[in-house]
Amino acid sequence: MFTCLIATPKSRMYTDGEYLKKHPTWHVEDSKWKAQQIQNMLHEHKLEPQTICEVGCGAGEILVQLQAHLGDNYTFFGYDISPEALELCKERGNEKLRFVLGDITLEADASFDLLLLVDVIEHIEDYLGFLREVRTKARYKIFHIPLEFTAIAALRRWPKDTWIDLGHIHSFTRDTALQSLRDTGYTIIDYSYTLEFKHRLRSRNVILNLMRATIFSISDDLAVRLLGGCPLLVLTE
Repeated sequence: MFTCLIATPKSRMYTDGEYLKKHPTWHVEDSKWKAQQIQNMLHEHKLEPQTICEVGCGAGEILVQLQAHLGDNYTFFGYDISPEALELCKERGNEKLRFVLGDITLEADASFDLLLLVDVIEHIEDYLGFLREVRTKARYKIFHIPLEFTAIAALRRWPKDTWIDLGHIHSFTRDTALQSLRDTGYTIIDYSYTLEFKHRLRSRNVILNLMRATIFSISDDLAVRLLGGCPLLVLTE
């Protein structure tokens, strides 16, 4: 989970303790599942990046999970501008896994084989400028982007929890997410939906998740456009 580069009333929730109060685990419970989606993409394209950096690493658990599965031949870095998030990272660091409190766009010499941006750009006010800045930091980039511009969201006048509790200030469809990457200089290698709705089984969403699963079996794109619940995983150069 990233925090905005420029201090705004919305972005200050990540540095003044408000976000930590609302989400004391900083979403660690979702990290194993997210790390598995990244591993699947790397395996599919036979990529073995030796240096991996996550921008907006939050509590750092995604990198912990990747290190546990990929092994000691890899070096991992996590960046976040939230002091609260970095406090949560302290116990997770080791010789091959380092965490940095700072803005990677300000580090001119930062260079890695793979950059991870997991649920990041929807939090950043100038996300297009940010995408241009980080593009040169690695050859390969993997994005995980929530797709919240859906029919059901429009009917419900947007889900309150994503805009207020999670601090999302942009919403994407598959097409707008991919076009934003193309417009900022990225070459898209591959993309797929991740079935987040199956990972987050909540009793109050049983009927909605059943509808998602049923429509998804017929048309994944239609299911996502109507009901959401499936973020976009994108591999780029």
